[in-house]
Amino acid sequence: MPLMDIDTTLTEDERAVRDVAQRFAADVLRPVGAKLDQMADPADVIAPASPLWDVFRKYRELQLGAVDPEMVATNPAQVARMRFLISEQLGWGDAGLAITLSVAGFHTWFAQLSGRAELIERYAAPDNADIGCWAITEPDHGSDVLMAAHHSDGRFLNSRVRANCTAHRDGDDYVINGQKAAWVSNGTIATVATLFCAIDAGNGSPGGGVCLVPLDAPGVSRGKPLNKLGQRALNQGEIFFDNVRIPAAHMLVGPETYSPMVEMVLALANASMGALFVGLARAAFELALQYAKERVQGDAPIFAHQSVQGRLFKMFMNVEAARSLAWRVTLFNATNLPQVQFSIASKVFGTTTAFETASAALQIFGGNGLSKEYPIEKILRDARASMIEDGCNEVLGLLAATKL
Repeated sequence: MPLMDIDTTLTEDERAVRDVAQRFAADVLRPVGAKLDQMADPADVIAPASPLWDVFRKYRELQLGAVDPEMVATNPAQVARMRFLISEQLGWGDAGLAITLSVAGFHTWFAQLSGRAELIERYAAPDNADIGCWAITEPDHGSDVLMAAHHSDGRFLNSRVRANCTAHRDGDDYVINGQKAAWVSNGTIATVATLFCAIDAGNGSPGGGVCLVPLDAPGVSRGKPLNKLGQRALNQGEIFFDNVRIPAAHMLVGPETYSPMVEMVLALANASMGALFVGLARAAFELALQYAKERVQGDAPIFAHQSVQGRLFKMFMNVEAARSLAWRVTLFNATNLPQVQFSIASKVFGTTTAFETASAALQIFGGNGLSKEYPIEKILRDARASMIEDGCNEVLGLLAATKL
């Protein structure tokens, strides 16, 4: 029985959606994620014959990523509940693929938020098959950009943070130059980027901007897929911009609203990470519990030992605590102005719980946990990555502290 069944408020429709997501996670994400993880060359993960593309196809067929703008406007809490239930199950299946699918629709949200009919028609139509990416991290800096955006009165730059990627106005267009780092999720497979960059107004005081960039535009090039410790199913890679032109209408956020937009995106992204890694933590706990009841030593399952029972209960307790926090934050953000400190708490606590639970689970597996024949070592590697991505936990904690 899924642990979420403790929540007696779930409707039949919510349970049905959750169960569809659970089957997708079990039947598709987990086996495909394991297969992609074993590929020595990350270029094979995105090769034409890779099972990655079946994941995208089946995800679209099930409409798990579909968002009804009218429902978002009229019943945002209901949408948030559904998104949480789906995110937890996808994280349970495979964290890397869950992030892949989540980020793939990032541009759709911005297109809808813009209210511009041409962008909504191009990027947010129900049959749109674009793959999006969130292009914010740069070679010379990462999480420090988040701090700069919150402590420099909306300016993108300060004396310690220099932008690699800038845009300047040229008639009816913006022209983009620079680079985004190898950590851009979906970077080498995306067809459209939600690009966070500096806008150079020519007065020596650039501010931030957010724009949609079709990645088949002249002047766009890519780096190689990144070879990583964990979340190897998640494609990440550099994007280069050499005099790339976009219509001015594609610039959705300017310097005057850049800082609050960064805070809103950070709040929503961190809340999503909290939900997703509750799923991974649950997966680690369930694997450890199952193994403890099956592994026999000294004529009895190791679950019979009180020390193992105690460790399993601590894991169970922490997973439930992380889920409760993530659930509350998700629902609050849907119906109120998001409070970034709570979202960060959800992300930091959820990812820390995921890593600590995976580590404790591997300990219960003992020597077998170190073997690639068992899934727990992969889960541990996937969990470790979560404490750095979307802002490393230490920097996020410092930012959240300024909001207390």
